[in-house]
Amino acid sequence: MSTFGISDALCARVPALHAWLEHAYLDIAPVAAHLPRDKGSIYVMLASEIAFATCRDILIDYREGAPRYIRAADGLPARVEFGPADLEFACALVAELLRPSGTPAVGDGASARLMTLATRIATSDATVLIQGDTGTGKEGMARFIHARSARKDKDFIAVNCAALPETMMEAMLFGHKKGSFTGAAQSSDGLFLAADGGTLLLDEIAELPLNLQAKLLRALQEGEILPVGATHPVPVNVRVIAACNRDLAAEADAGRFRSDLYWRLNVMPLAMMPLADRRGDVLAIAASMLLGFDEKHNAQSEFVWPTAEAIAALDAHEWPGNARELGNVLQRALVLREGERITVSDLSLMAPVAAPVAQQAPAPRHEIIPEMQEPIYMPAQRGRPTRLQDIARASKLDAVRHALREADGHRALAARKLGISERTLRYRLAELRNLAMA
Repeated sequence: MSTFGISDALCARVPALHAWLEHAYLDIAPVAAHLPRDKGSIYVMLASEIAFATCRDILIDYREGAPRYIRAADGLPARVEFGPADLEFACALVAELLRPSGTPAVGDGASARLMTLATRIATSDATVLIQGDTGTGKEGMARFIHARSARKDKDFIAVNCAALPETMMEAMLFGHKKGSFTGAAQSSDGLFLAADGGTLLLDEIAELPLNLQAKLLRALQEGEILPVGATHPVPVNVRVIAACNRDLAAEADAGRFRSDLYWRLNVMPLAMMPLADRRGDVLAIAASMLLGFDEKHNAQSEFVWPTAEAIAALDAHEWPGNARELGNVLQRALVLREGERITVSDLSLMAPVAAPVAQQAPAPRHEIIPEMQEPIYMPAQRGRPTRLQDIARASKLDAVRHALREADGHRALAARKLGISERTLRYRLAELRNLAMA
């Protein structure tokens, strides 16, 4: 993991930025911008410290007004301009500008701990089993492990087992000899030999037929493969990472997956949580995706910022399609937006499927307090900018207020709209009452 510096002056001016970067799986430390630095180091500093900056640094201009991200160009460093209203997204944006290529976007504490574990796993050569719902980033995690392993200079090959023609699975994985079957006009090495010395990702491994699972087990145990039509095994040196969107242990218990292969794969298990269970990652992934879209399609135009209200809507959404759904939502918003920024109306978020009204238990009606009729604002501390946690809190409480209004005061319906429990909703309502009395 690369080491970055954040200037002491910036830490004092925008302490929330330092806090975000520290929790975003980035090795960052306060530095004095004017002092000599290591060659190749990257600093985040105030725009007023430009005299000490290099073209690789990031300048921060914390001020009122519309936010801007100005790309590095003509020997000048990148520049991020924003005020208190856009503080939260700006922090995520700066983190993703710093993040090394190939490292998944991280903004949640649980994800940061998972990345730490994955880094330790990468130093070994053990087989890895990554399980999680579709769209949770299993292939991204596999690439991260490969990039931090001793095999990083060799090939990383990913294959979706569900996409392999069943009649050709064995030949494509293990190779074949010329004339071994109809149409085999020449020999082929197969994916295992293609990944020799590197890493082979077997995605959707539960889709492999049982007979082929036995051959995979032998390849893992013996470190050799037998190409179709061959009489002698061929040694291979491959690290296998398996991925699955089903519970592989349950598949083994049901007889649909070999239990001996499961235990051979489950040496280093990693569980990818749904995006709804790692809310802190939503903003980080959104910033990373918007930067990716910007670099690919909008290199000559202004970077498009989401509004604070749009950020609150993204944070409150359930994300049944995980990061894949988030990417679709953002890409659609970029194409269909009518203004200069992404607004709530541009997001076109799909509402979660609710149970039929007839099946819903009667929900107690919530008495709407007057303060819920207007947006919530957190006053800045005297002499200090509004804190990140205050901005985030206000956005969440605004989302609660909107959900209750849309649900006509019904707590159960509002909780379902927000993707939270009624207990959590009651806690948020208590916060609203406290604000009303403050």
